[in-house]
Amino acid sequence: MSENAVETGTTRAPVFAFERGDRVLVLAHLGVAFIALLLGAAAGMLQGLQRTGYIKWPDAVGYYQLLTLHGVALALIFTTLFIIGFLLAGTAKTLGGRLHTVDRVWAWIGWIMMVVGTAMGTVSILNNSATVLYTFYAPLKASPWFYVAMALVVVGSWLGGVAIFTAYARWRRQHRGQVSPLFAYMSVATMILWIIATLGVAIEVLFQLIPMAFGWVPRVNVELSRTLFWYFGHPLVYFWLLPAYIYWYVNIPQIIKGKLFSDSLPRLTFVLFILYSIPVGFHHQFNEPGIANGWKILAAALTLTVVVPSLMTVFAMFATFEMAGRAQGATGRFAWLRKLPWKDVRFFAPFLGMVMFIPGGAGGVVNASYQLNQVIHNTLWVTGHFHMTLSSAVTLTFFGIAYWLVPALTNRKLTWRVNNLGIFQAWLWFIGMLLNAVPMHIVGLLGEPRRTAFTTYNDNPVVQPWLPYWPVMGMSGIFLFLSIMLFLGAMIYLWWFAPRLDTPAEFPIGEVKDKSHPTPMILERWPLWIALTGVLVLIVYTVPLVDMIQTPPPSSPPIRSW
Repeated sequence: MSENAVETGTTRAPVFAFERGDRVLVLAHLGVAFIALLLGAAAGMLQGLQRTGYIKWPDAVGYYQLLTLHGVALALIFTTLFIIGFLLAGTAKTLGGRLHTVDRVWAWIGWIMMVVGTAMGTVSILNNSATVLYTFYAPLKASPWFYVAMALVVVGSWLGGVAIFTAYARWRRQHRGQVSPLFAYMSVATMILWIIATLGVAIEVLFQLIPMAFGWVPRVNVELSRTLFWYFGHPLVYFWLLPAYIYWYVNIPQIIKGKLFSDSLPRLTFVLFILYSIPVGFHHQFNEPGIANGWKILAAALTLTVVVPSLMTVFAMFATFEMAGRAQGATGRFAWLRKLPWKDVRFFAPFLGMVMFIPGGAGGVVNASYQLNQVIHNTLWVTGHFHMTLSSAVTLTFFGIAYWLVPALTNRKLTWRVNNLGIFQAWLWFIGMLLNAVPMHIVGLLGEPRRTAFTTYNDNPVVQPWLPYWPVMGMSGIFLFLSIMLFLGAMIYLWWFAPRLDTPAEFPIGEVKDKSHPTPMILERWPLWIALTGVLVLIVYTVPLVDMIQTPPPSSPPIRSW
Protein backbone atom coordinates (compact mmCIF):
# COMPACT_ATOMS: atom_id res chain seq x y z
CA MET A 1 0.00 0.00 0.00
CA SER A 2 1.41 3.35 -1.01
CA GLU A 3 2.00 6.06 1.58
CA ASN A 4 1.03 8.78 -0.89
CA ALA A 5 -2.30 10.51 -0.43
CA VAL A 6 -4.89 12.10 -2.66
CA GLU A 7 -7.64 14.56 -1.91
CA THR A 8 -10.97 12.76 -1.59
CA GLY A 9 -13.85 14.80 -0.26
CA THR A 10 -13.09 16.69 2.91
CA THR A 11 -10.25 14.43 4.04
CA ARG A 12 -6.98 13.15 2.72
CA ALA A 13 -7.23 9.41 2.19
CA PRO A 14 -4.21 7.13 1.72
CA VAL A 15 -3.83 5.87 -1.81
CA PHE A 16 -4.57 2.17 -2.04
CA ALA A 17 -3.03 -0.14 -4.61
CA PHE A 18 -4.16 -3.73 -5.03
CA GLU A 19 -1.54 -6.43 -4.94
CA ARG A 20 -1.36 -8.29 -8.23
CA GLY A 21 -2.86 -11.50 -6.80
CA ASP A 22 -5.89 -9.67 -5.42
CA ARG A 23 -6.31 -7.62 -8.59
CA VAL A 24 -6.36 -10.69 -10.85
CA LEU A 25 -8.73 -12.53 -8.51
CA VAL A 26 -11.31 -9.74 -8.41
CA LEU A 27 -11.06 -9.05 -12.14
CA ALA A 28 -11.64 -12.75 -12.84
CA HIS A 29 -14.93 -12.58 -10.93
CA LEU A 30 -16.00 -9.36 -12.66
CA GLY A 31 -15.07 -10.66 -16.11
CA VAL A 32 -17.31 -13.73 -15.85
CA ALA A 33 -20.07 -11.57 -14.37
CA PHE A 34 -19.95 -9.23 -17.36
CA ILE A 35 -20.13 -12.15 -19.82
CA ALA A 36 -23.22 -13.43 -18.00
CA LEU A 37 -24.66 -9.91 -18.12
CA LEU A 38 -24.30 -9.84 -21.91
CA LEU A 39 -25.91 -13.26 -22.37
CA GLY A 40 -28.77 -12.50 -20.00
CA ALA A 41 -29.45 -9.08 -21.50
CA ALA A 42 -29.56 -10.44 -25.05
CA ALA A 43 -31.92 -13.25 -24.02
CA GLY A 44 -34.10 -10.77 -22.12
CA MET A 45 -34.46 -8.45 -25.10
CA LEU A 46 -35.33 -11.29 -27.50
CA GLN A 47 -37.74 -12.86 -25.03
CA GLY A 48 -39.42 -9.50 -24.39
CA LEU A 49 -39.78 -8.71 -28.10
CA GLN A 50 -41.27 -12.15 -28.71
CA ARG A 51 -43.72 -11.93 -25.81
CA THR A 52 -45.01 -8.52 -26.86
CA GLY A 53 -45.48 -9.54 -30.49
CA TYR A 54 -42.67 -7.56 -32.14
CA ILE A 55 -40.97 -10.69 -33.48
CA LYS A 56 -41.72 -14.36 -33.90
CA TRP A 57 -38.71 -16.44 -32.96
CA PRO A 58 -38.00 -19.69 -34.85
CA ASP A 59 -39.54 -22.76 -33.25
CA ALA A 60 -36.05 -24.16 -32.70
CA VAL A 61 -35.51 -21.52 -29.97
CA GLY A 62 -38.40 -21.41 -27.52
CA TYR A 63 -39.66 -18.52 -25.43
CA TYR A 64 -39.14 -20.42 -22.19
CA GLN A 65 -35.61 -21.34 -23.23
CA LEU A 66 -34.78 -17.64 -23.60
CA LEU A 67 -36.55 -16.91 -20.32
CA THR A 68 -34.45 -19.55 -18.57
CA LEU A 69 -31.19 -18.11 -19.94
CA HIS A 70 -32.31 -14.61 -18.98
CA GLY A 71 -33.11 -15.62 -15.40
CA VAL A 72 -30.14 -17.88 -14.72
CA ALA A 73 -27.55 -15.59 -16.34
CA LEU A 74 -28.72 -12.42 -14.60
CA ALA A 75 -30.41 -13.44 -11.35
CA LEU A 76 -27.89 -16.14 -10.42
CA ILE A 77 -24.59 -15.88 -12.31
CA PHE A 78 -24.09 -12.14 -12.90
CA THR A 79 -25.15 -11.19 -9.40
CA THR A 80 -23.20 -13.89 -7.57
CA LEU A 81 -19.91 -13.35 -9.40
CA PHE A 82 -20.13 -9.57 -9.23
CA ILE A 83 -21.06 -9.54 -5.55
CA ILE A 84 -18.25 -11.88 -4.49
CA GLY A 85 -15.73 -9.91 -6.56
CA PHE A 86 -16.87 -6.63 -4.97
CA LEU A 87 -16.81 -8.07 -1.44
CA LEU A 88 -13.35 -9.57 -1.94
CA ALA A 89 -12.05 -6.20 -3.16
CA GLY A 90 -13.46 -4.34 -0.17
CA THR A 91 -12.26 -7.02 2.24
CA ALA A 92 -8.73 -6.74 0.87
CA LYS A 93 -8.88 -2.96 1.13
CA THR A 94 -10.20 -2.74 4.70
CA LEU A 95 -8.53 -5.73 6.38
CA GLY A 96 -4.89 -4.80 6.06
CA GLY A 97 -4.61 -3.96 2.38
CA ARG A 98 -4.36 -7.48 0.98
CA LEU A 99 -5.79 -10.97 1.07
CA HIS A 100 -3.53 -13.71 2.40
CA THR A 101 -2.59 -16.71 0.30
CA VAL A 102 -5.06 -19.02 2.02
CA ASP A 103 -7.89 -16.54 1.35
CA ARG A 104 -6.99 -16.41 -2.33
CA VAL A 105 -6.79 -20.18 -2.59
CA TRP A 106 -10.32 -20.57 -1.22
CA ALA A 107 -11.60 -17.84 -3.54
CA TRP A 108 -9.88 -19.29 -6.62
CA ILE A 109 -11.25 -22.79 -5.96
CA GLY A 110 -14.70 -21.23 -5.59
CA TRP A 111 -14.26 -19.23 -8.81
CA ILE A 112 -13.23 -22.34 -10.77
CA MET A 113 -16.27 -24.23 -9.49
CA MET A 114 -18.58 -21.34 -10.39
CA VAL A 115 -17.09 -20.99 -13.88
CA VAL A 116 -17.36 -24.73 -14.55
CA GLY A 117 -20.93 -24.71 -13.26
CA THR A 118 -21.79 -21.66 -15.34
CA ALA A 119 -20.41 -23.26 -18.51
CA MET A 120 -22.24 -26.55 -17.87
CA GLY A 121 -25.50 -24.77 -17.08
CA THR A 122 -25.27 -22.51 -20.13
CA VAL A 123 -24.71 -25.48 -22.43
CA SER A 124 -27.71 -27.26 -20.90
CA ILE A 125 -29.89 -24.21 -21.52
CA LEU A 126 -28.64 -23.58 -25.06
CA ASN A 127 -29.20 -27.21 -26.11
CA ASN A 128 -32.76 -26.94 -24.71
CA SER A 129 -32.33 -29.62 -22.07
CA ALA A 130 -32.92 -27.27 -19.11
CA THR A 131 -35.86 -25.05 -20.01
CA VAL A 132 -37.20 -24.92 -16.44
CA LEU A 133 -36.73 -21.20 -15.64
CA TYR A 134 -34.40 -20.32 -12.78
CA THR A 135 -36.81 -21.42 -10.06
CA PHE A 136 -36.11 -25.17 -10.45
CA TYR A 137 -39.79 -25.99 -9.96
CA ALA A 138 -40.44 -29.69 -9.65
CA PRO A 139 -41.82 -31.72 -11.31
CA LEU A 140 -40.35 -29.94 -14.36
CA LYS A 141 -37.32 -32.02 -15.26
CA ALA A 142 -34.11 -30.59 -16.68
CA SER A 143 -30.93 -32.40 -17.64
CA PRO A 144 -29.29 -33.75 -14.47
CA TRP A 145 -26.12 -31.92 -15.51
CA PHE A 146 -27.96 -28.61 -15.24
CA TYR A 147 -28.68 -29.32 -11.58
CA VAL A 148 -25.09 -30.48 -11.05
CA ALA A 149 -23.97 -27.24 -12.65
CA MET A 150 -26.10 -25.11 -10.33
CA ALA A 151 -24.81 -27.08 -7.33
CA LEU A 152 -21.26 -26.24 -8.41
CA VAL A 153 -22.17 -22.55 -8.61
CA VAL A 154 -23.68 -22.57 -5.12
CA VAL A 155 -20.82 -24.47 -3.48
CA GLY A 156 -18.28 -22.31 -5.32
CA SER A 157 -19.96 -19.21 -3.92
CA TRP A 158 -19.68 -20.70 -0.42
CA LEU A 159 -15.92 -20.96 -0.87
CA GLY A 160 -15.81 -17.30 -1.87
CA GLY A 161 -17.53 -16.67 1.45
CA VAL A 162 -14.95 -18.81 3.24
CA ALA A 163 -12.23 -16.51 1.85
CA ILE A 164 -14.01 -13.51 3.38
CA PHE A 165 -14.57 -15.34 6.69
CA THR A 166 -10.91 -16.37 7.04
CA ALA A 167 -9.70 -12.82 6.33
CA TYR A 168 -12.17 -11.41 8.86
CA ALA A 169 -11.30 -14.00 11.52
CA ARG A 170 -7.57 -13.29 11.09
CA TRP A 171 -8.15 -9.56 11.54
CA ARG A 172 -10.24 -10.18 14.67
CA ARG A 173 -7.47 -12.32 16.21
CA GLN A 174 -4.94 -9.59 15.52
CA HIS A 175 -7.17 -6.77 16.83
CA ARG A 176 -8.93 -8.22 19.85
CA GLY A 177 -11.50 -5.93 21.44
CA GLN A 178 -11.66 -3.64 18.40
CA VAL A 179 -14.64 -3.03 16.16
CA SER A 180 -14.00 -4.49 12.70
CA PRO A 181 -13.99 -2.27 9.59
CA LEU A 182 -17.56 -1.66 8.46
CA PHE A 183 -17.11 -2.92 4.89
CA ALA A 184 -15.65 -6.21 6.07
CA TYR A 185 -18.36 -6.61 8.73
CA MET A 186 -21.10 -6.11 6.15
CA SER A 187 -19.39 -8.50 3.75
CA VAL A 188 -19.40 -11.19 6.43
CA ALA A 189 -23.09 -10.52 7.11
CA THR A 190 -23.93 -10.79 3.41
CA MET A 191 -22.19 -14.13 3.02
CA ILE A 192 -23.71 -15.51 6.26
CA LEU A 193 -27.17 -14.68 4.89
CA TRP A 194 -26.27 -16.27 1.54
CA ILE A 195 -24.94 -19.52 3.01
CA ILE A 196 -27.88 -19.98 5.40
CA ALA A 197 -30.33 -19.24 2.58
CA THR A 198 -28.74 -21.54 0.00
CA LEU A 199 -28.93 -24.51 2.37
CA GLY A 200 -32.57 -24.89 1.30
CA VAL A 201 -31.95 -24.98 -2.44
CA ALA A 202 -28.86 -27.16 -1.90
CA ILE A 203 -30.99 -29.76 -0.10
CA GLU A 204 -33.61 -29.54 -2.85
CA VAL A 205 -31.05 -30.01 -5.64
CA LEU A 206 -29.02 -32.76 -3.96
CA PHE A 207 -31.83 -34.86 -2.50
CA GLN A 208 -34.73 -34.23 -4.87
CA LEU A 209 -33.86 -32.73 -8.25
CA ILE A 210 -30.64 -34.59 -9.09
CA PRO A 211 -32.11 -38.01 -8.12
CA MET A 212 -35.27 -37.11 -10.09
CA ALA A 213 -33.32 -36.02 -13.17
CA PHE A 214 -31.07 -39.10 -13.18
CA GLY A 215 -34.11 -41.35 -12.80
CA TRP A 216 -33.04 -42.71 -9.43
CA VAL A 217 -36.49 -41.96 -7.95
CA PRO A 218 -39.79 -42.35 -9.80
CA ARG A 219 -41.67 -39.46 -8.18
CA VAL A 220 -41.01 -36.19 -6.36
CA ASN A 221 -42.71 -34.39 -3.46
CA VAL A 222 -43.63 -31.15 -5.24
CA GLU A 223 -44.80 -29.26 -2.17
CA LEU A 224 -41.58 -30.01 -0.29
CA SER A 225 -39.51 -29.05 -3.33
CA ARG A 226 -41.17 -25.67 -3.70
CA THR A 227 -40.92 -24.99 0.02
CA LEU A 228 -37.18 -25.68 0.02
CA PHE A 229 -36.76 -23.43 -3.01
CA TRP A 230 -38.67 -20.51 -1.51
CA TYR A 231 -36.77 -20.87 1.76
CA PHE A 232 -33.89 -19.77 -0.49
CA GLY A 233 -35.81 -17.64 -2.99
CA HIS A 234 -36.72 -14.69 -0.79
CA PRO A 235 -33.39 -14.17 1.04
CA LEU A 236 -31.83 -14.38 -2.43
CA VAL A 237 -33.33 -10.92 -2.97
CA TYR A 238 -31.41 -9.59 0.03
CA PHE A 239 -28.21 -11.25 -1.14
CA TRP A 240 -28.56 -9.02 -4.19
CA LEU A 241 -29.56 -5.99 -2.15
CA LEU A 242 -27.07 -6.04 0.74
CA PRO A 243 -23.98 -5.34 -1.43
CA ALA A 244 -25.86 -2.35 -2.83
CA TYR A 245 -26.51 -1.26 0.75
CA ILE A 246 -22.79 -1.68 1.49
CA TYR A 247 -22.01 0.72 -1.33
CA TRP A 248 -24.66 3.19 -0.18
CA TYR A 249 -23.51 3.10 3.45
CA VAL A 250 -19.73 2.84 3.10
CA ASN A 251 -18.52 4.07 -0.29
CA ILE A 252 -20.93 6.83 -1.30
CA PRO A 253 -20.20 9.07 1.75
CA GLN A 254 -16.62 9.46 0.57
CA ILE A 255 -17.73 10.16 -3.00
CA ILE A 256 -20.12 12.94 -1.90
CA LYS A 257 -17.52 14.55 0.38
CA GLY A 258 -19.32 13.54 3.53
CA LYS A 259 -19.15 11.09 6.40
CA LEU A 260 -21.18 8.13 7.58
CA PHE A 261 -24.12 9.08 9.76
CA SER A 262 -23.43 6.14 12.08
CA ASP A 263 -21.27 3.04 12.38
CA SER A 264 -23.59 0.96 14.55
CA LEU A 265 -26.83 1.61 12.62
CA PRO A 266 -25.69 -0.11 9.40
CA ARG A 267 -24.38 -3.06 11.42
CA LEU A 268 -27.72 -3.43 13.17
CA THR A 269 -29.47 -3.09 9.80
CA PHE A 270 -27.54 -6.04 8.39
CA VAL A 271 -28.14 -8.17 11.49
CA LEU A 272 -31.88 -7.50 11.17
CA PHE A 273 -31.82 -8.52 7.52
CA ILE A 274 -30.31 -11.87 8.48
CA LEU A 275 -32.90 -12.39 11.22
CA TYR A 276 -35.97 -11.25 9.27
CA SER A 277 -35.35 -12.20 5.65
CA ILE A 278 -34.68 -15.95 5.93
CA PRO A 279 -37.71 -17.50 7.73
CA VAL A 280 -40.28 -15.88 5.41
CA GLY A 281 -40.45 -18.12 2.34
CA PHE A 282 -44.06 -19.15 2.88
CA HIS A 283 -45.22 -15.72 1.73
CA HIS A 284 -44.32 -16.90 -1.79
CA GLN A 285 -46.68 -19.83 -1.26
CA PHE A 286 -49.87 -18.10 -0.15
CA ASN A 287 -51.80 -19.98 -2.86
CA GLU A 288 -49.99 -23.26 -2.24
CA PRO A 289 -52.35 -25.96 -0.94
CA GLY A 290 -51.30 -28.10 1.98
CA ILE A 291 -49.67 -25.35 4.07
CA ALA A 292 -51.79 -24.24 7.01
CA ASN A 293 -52.91 -20.60 6.93
CA GLY A 294 -51.37 -19.92 10.33
CA TRP A 295 -47.87 -20.57 9.05
CA LYS A 296 -48.49 -18.38 6.01
CA ILE A 297 -49.71 -15.53 8.22
CA LEU A 298 -46.65 -15.88 10.50
CA ALA A 299 -44.38 -15.68 7.45
CA ALA A 300 -46.30 -12.62 6.22
CA ALA A 301 -45.79 -10.88 9.56
CA LEU A 302 -42.06 -11.64 9.55
CA THR A 303 -41.81 -10.48 5.93
CA LEU A 304 -43.31 -7.11 6.79
CA THR A 305 -40.70 -6.64 9.54
CA VAL A 306 -38.06 -6.46 6.80
CA VAL A 307 -39.47 -2.99 6.12
CA VAL A 308 -37.80 -1.86 9.38
CA PRO A 309 -34.12 -2.19 8.30
CA SER A 310 -35.05 -0.80 4.88
CA LEU A 311 -36.54 2.32 6.47
CA MET A 312 -33.48 2.58 8.72
CA THR A 313 -31.36 2.62 5.56
CA VAL A 314 -33.49 5.35 3.97
CA PHE A 315 -33.12 7.49 7.10
CA ALA A 316 -29.36 6.94 7.34
CA MET A 317 -28.72 7.65 3.65
CA PHE A 318 -30.62 10.94 3.53
CA ALA A 319 -29.05 11.98 6.84
CA THR A 320 -25.65 11.32 5.25
CA PHE A 321 -26.61 13.31 2.15
CA GLU A 322 -27.81 16.28 4.19
CA MET A 323 -24.74 16.29 6.46
CA ALA A 324 -22.47 16.22 3.39
CA GLY A 325 -24.28 19.15 1.81
CA ARG A 326 -24.26 21.24 4.97
CA ALA A 327 -20.55 20.50 5.54
CA GLN A 328 -20.00 22.09 2.13
CA GLY A 329 -21.85 25.29 3.04
CA ALA A 330 -25.51 24.57 2.27
CA THR A 331 -27.81 26.57 4.58
CA GLY A 332 -31.36 26.35 3.21
CA ARG A 333 -33.79 23.57 4.04
CA PHE A 334 -33.10 21.70 0.80
CA ALA A 335 -30.01 23.55 -0.40
CA TRP A 336 -27.89 20.50 0.48
CA LEU A 337 -29.36 18.72 -2.54
CA ARG A 338 -27.46 21.10 -4.84
CA LYS A 339 -24.17 20.09 -3.22
CA LEU A 340 -24.49 16.42 -4.19
CA PRO A 341 -22.25 15.33 -7.12
CA TRP A 342 -24.97 14.87 -9.73
CA LYS A 343 -22.39 14.79 -12.54
CA ASP A 344 -20.44 11.89 -10.99
CA VAL A 345 -21.67 8.52 -12.29
CA ARG A 346 -20.36 6.81 -9.15
CA PHE A 347 -23.10 8.64 -7.23
CA PHE A 348 -25.69 9.35 -9.90
CA ALA A 349 -26.32 5.77 -11.08
CA PRO A 350 -26.87 4.41 -7.54
CA PHE A 351 -29.07 7.40 -6.69
CA LEU A 352 -31.35 6.55 -9.61
CA GLY A 353 -31.46 3.04 -8.15
CA MET A 354 -32.49 4.46 -4.76
CA VAL A 355 -35.29 6.43 -6.41
CA MET A 356 -36.59 3.30 -8.19
CA PHE A 357 -36.35 1.30 -4.97
CA ILE A 358 -39.06 3.44 -3.34
CA PRO A 359 -41.94 2.14 -5.53
CA GLY A 360 -40.22 -1.25 -5.68
CA GLY A 361 -40.27 -1.51 -1.90
CA ALA A 362 -43.90 -0.39 -1.76
CA GLY A 363 -44.78 -3.14 -4.23
CA GLY A 364 -42.99 -5.61 -2.00
CA VAL A 365 -45.32 -4.71 0.86
CA VAL A 366 -48.24 -5.58 -1.43
CA ASN A 367 -46.62 -8.91 -2.32
CA ALA A 368 -46.14 -9.76 1.34
CA SER A 369 -49.70 -8.93 2.36
CA TYR A 370 -51.76 -12.07 2.83
CA GLN A 371 -54.89 -10.43 1.39
CA LEU A 372 -53.46 -8.23 -1.38
CA ASN A 373 -51.25 -11.02 -2.63
CA GLN A 374 -54.37 -12.87 -3.76
CA VAL A 375 -54.92 -10.11 -6.35
CA ILE A 376 -51.46 -10.03 -7.89
CA HIS A 377 -50.18 -13.57 -7.28
CA ASN A 378 -48.68 -15.12 -10.45
CA THR A 379 -49.39 -12.00 -12.52
CA LEU A 380 -46.95 -9.65 -14.27
CA TRP A 381 -47.20 -7.37 -11.23
CA VAL A 382 -44.70 -9.69 -9.52
CA THR A 383 -42.34 -9.54 -12.50
CA GLY A 384 -42.58 -5.75 -12.51
CA HIS A 385 -41.74 -5.66 -8.80
CA PHE A 386 -38.78 -7.93 -9.43
CA HIS A 387 -37.48 -5.56 -12.12
CA MET A 388 -37.90 -2.49 -9.90
CA THR A 389 -35.78 -4.09 -7.17
CA LEU A 390 -33.09 -6.33 -8.67
CA SER A 391 -33.05 -4.85 -12.16
CA SER A 392 -33.22 -1.22 -11.01
CA ALA A 393 -31.99 -0.52 -7.49
CA VAL A 394 -29.40 -3.30 -7.43
CA THR A 395 -28.22 -3.18 -11.04
CA LEU A 396 -27.90 0.61 -11.17
CA THR A 397 -25.83 0.45 -7.98
CA PHE A 398 -23.64 -2.25 -9.50
CA PHE A 399 -23.13 0.04 -12.50
CA GLY A 400 -21.93 2.81 -10.18
CA ILE A 401 -19.57 0.39 -8.42
CA ALA A 402 -18.09 -0.87 -11.67
CA TYR A 403 -17.27 2.62 -12.95
CA TRP A 404 -14.72 3.08 -10.16
CA LEU A 405 -13.84 -0.51 -9.19
CA VAL A 406 -12.56 -1.53 -12.63
CA PRO A 407 -10.26 1.55 -12.87
CA ALA A 408 -9.08 0.90 -9.30
CA LEU A 409 -8.15 -2.65 -10.32
CA THR A 410 -6.54 -1.76 -13.66
CA ASN A 411 -4.95 1.50 -12.46
CA ARG A 412 -6.65 3.46 -15.22
CA LYS A 413 -8.50 6.75 -15.25
CA LEU A 414 -12.26 7.18 -15.23
CA THR A 415 -12.21 9.91 -17.89
CA TRP A 416 -14.86 12.59 -18.05
CA ARG A 417 -16.07 11.18 -21.38
CA VAL A 418 -16.66 7.74 -19.88
CA ASN A 419 -18.20 9.36 -16.79
CA ASN A 420 -20.66 11.28 -18.97
CA LEU A 421 -21.33 8.16 -21.02
CA GLY A 422 -22.09 6.37 -17.76
CA ILE A 423 -24.61 9.04 -16.74
CA PHE A 424 -26.35 8.71 -20.12
CA GLN A 425 -26.24 4.92 -19.85
CA ALA A 426 -27.76 5.05 -16.35
CA TRP A 427 -30.55 7.36 -17.58
CA LEU A 428 -31.20 4.99 -20.49
CA TRP A 429 -31.48 2.06 -18.08
CA PHE A 430 -33.71 4.02 -15.69
CA ILE A 431 -36.10 5.10 -18.46
CA GLY A 432 -36.08 1.62 -20.01
CA MET A 433 -36.92 0.07 -16.67
CA LEU A 434 -39.78 2.50 -16.12
CA LEU A 435 -41.16 1.53 -19.54
CA ASN A 436 -40.76 -2.09 -18.51
CA ALA A 437 -41.85 -2.29 -14.88
CA VAL A 438 -44.70 0.24 -14.74
CA PRO A 439 -46.74 -1.43 -17.54
CA MET A 440 -46.06 -4.80 -15.90
CA HIS A 441 -47.62 -3.55 -12.68
CA ILE A 442 -50.64 -2.20 -14.55
CA VAL A 443 -51.35 -5.31 -16.64
CA GLY A 444 -50.72 -7.42 -13.56
CA LEU A 445 -53.58 -5.63 -11.84
CA LEU A 446 -55.62 -6.34 -14.97
CA GLY A 447 -54.87 -10.04 -14.60
CA GLU A 448 -52.15 -10.76 -17.17
CA PRO A 449 -50.23 -13.87 -16.02
CA ARG A 450 -46.48 -14.17 -15.75
CA ARG A 451 -44.36 -17.12 -16.92
CA THR A 452 -46.39 -17.32 -20.16
CA ALA A 453 -45.36 -16.85 -23.77
CA PHE A 454 -47.05 -14.51 -26.25
CA THR A 455 -50.70 -15.33 -26.79
CA THR A 456 -53.99 -13.57 -27.43
CA TYR A 457 -55.90 -16.38 -25.70
CA ASN A 458 -57.85 -16.95 -28.93
CA ASP A 459 -58.72 -13.24 -29.04
CA ASN A 460 -60.56 -13.45 -25.76
CA PRO A 461 -61.95 -10.04 -24.67
CA VAL A 462 -60.09 -10.28 -21.36
CA VAL A 463 -56.85 -9.62 -23.28
CA GLN A 464 -58.01 -6.32 -24.82
CA PRO A 465 -57.06 -4.09 -21.82
CA TRP A 466 -53.53 -5.53 -21.88
CA LEU A 467 -52.79 -4.83 -25.54
CA PRO A 468 -51.87 -1.09 -25.34
CA TYR A 469 -49.10 -1.87 -22.86
CA TRP A 470 -47.36 -4.60 -24.85
CA PRO A 471 -45.59 -2.30 -27.36
CA VAL A 472 -44.22 -0.22 -24.49
CA MET A 473 -42.85 -3.29 -22.70
CA GLY A 474 -41.30 -4.54 -25.96
CA MET A 475 -39.67 -1.17 -26.61
CA SER A 476 -38.21 -1.18 -23.10
CA GLY A 477 -36.18 -4.29 -23.94
CA ILE A 478 -34.38 -2.36 -26.69
CA PHE A 479 -33.60 0.53 -24.34
CA LEU A 480 -32.25 -1.83 -21.70
CA PHE A 481 -30.11 -3.83 -24.13
CA LEU A 482 -28.60 -0.64 -25.58
CA SER A 483 -27.80 0.49 -22.04
CA ILE A 484 -26.03 -2.80 -21.32
CA MET A 485 -23.99 -2.53 -24.53
CA LEU A 486 -22.89 1.00 -23.59
CA PHE A 487 -21.97 -0.20 -20.10
CA LEU A 488 -19.94 -3.15 -21.37
CA GLY A 489 -18.23 -0.91 -23.91
CA ALA A 490 -17.24 1.43 -21.08
CA MET A 491 -15.94 -1.50 -19.04
CA ILE A 492 -13.80 -2.72 -21.96
CA TYR A 493 -12.35 0.77 -22.31
CA LEU A 494 -11.66 1.12 -18.58
CA TRP A 495 -10.16 -2.38 -18.47
CA TRP A 496 -7.72 -2.08 -21.37
CA PHE A 497 -7.64 1.34 -23.07
CA ALA A 498 -8.19 4.20 -20.62
CA PRO A 499 -5.14 6.34 -19.76
CA ARG A 500 -2.95 4.84 -17.04
CA LEU A 501 -2.52 6.74 -13.79
CA ASP A 502 0.75 7.66 -12.13
CA THR A 503 -0.79 6.98 -8.72
CA PRO A 504 -3.40 4.33 -7.89
CA ALA A 505 -7.04 5.16 -8.54
CA GLU A 506 -9.23 6.00 -5.57
CA PHE A 507 -10.97 3.26 -3.62
CA PRO A 508 -13.56 5.30 -1.69
CA ILE A 509 -14.18 4.23 1.90
CA GLY A 510 -16.15 6.67 4.02
CA GLU A 511 -15.36 7.68 7.59
CA VAL A 512 -17.83 7.91 10.47
CA LYS A 513 -18.70 11.39 11.72
CA ASP A 514 -16.72 12.47 14.76
CA LYS A 515 -19.65 12.51 17.23
CA SER A 516 -20.95 9.09 16.33
CA HIS A 517 -21.81 6.85 19.30
CA PRO A 518 -19.48 3.90 20.04
CA THR A 519 -20.42 0.65 18.32
CA PRO A 520 -21.70 -2.06 20.71
CA MET A 521 -19.42 -5.10 20.54
CA ILE A 522 -22.42 -7.42 20.79
CA LEU A 523 -23.01 -6.73 17.09
CA GLU A 524 -19.76 -8.61 16.42
CA ARG A 525 -21.02 -11.76 18.20
CA TRP A 526 -21.91 -13.75 15.11
CA PRO A 527 -22.69 -17.03 16.92
CA LEU A 528 -25.50 -15.22 18.76
CA TRP A 529 -27.11 -13.81 15.62
CA ILE A 530 -26.74 -17.07 13.68
CA ALA A 531 -28.31 -18.98 16.57
CA LEU A 532 -31.25 -16.56 16.75
CA THR A 533 -31.75 -16.93 13.00
CA GLY A 534 -31.75 -20.71 13.42
CA VAL A 535 -34.39 -20.44 16.15
CA LEU A 536 -36.66 -18.34 13.92
CA VAL A 537 -36.20 -20.80 11.05
CA LEU A 538 -37.10 -23.72 13.32
CA ILE A 539 -40.18 -21.92 14.65
CA VAL A 540 -41.53 -21.20 11.16
CA TYR A 541 -40.49 -24.33 9.24
CA THR A 542 -40.31 -27.31 11.62
CA VAL A 543 -44.00 -28.23 11.85
CA PRO A 544 -44.85 -27.63 8.16
CA LEU A 545 -41.79 -29.56 6.90
CA VAL A 546 -42.43 -32.50 9.24
CA ASP A 547 -46.01 -32.60 8.00
CA MET A 548 -44.91 -32.52 4.35
CA ILE A 549 -42.55 -35.44 4.94
CA GLN A 550 -44.73 -37.58 7.23
CA THR A 551 -48.04 -37.01 5.42
CA PRO A 552 -46.95 -35.91 1.95
CA PRO A 553 -49.42 -34.79 -0.71
CA PRO A 554 -49.68 -36.89 -3.88
CA SER A 555 -46.25 -36.86 -5.50
CA SER A 556 -45.62 -36.43 -9.20
CA PRO A 557 -43.47 -38.19 -11.78
CA PRO A 558 -40.87 -35.98 -13.50
CA ILE A 559 -42.28 -34.02 -16.43
CA ARG A 560 -40.56 -32.60 -19.48
CA SER A 561 -43.13 -30.19 -20.92
CA TRP A 562 -41.22 -29.03 -23.99
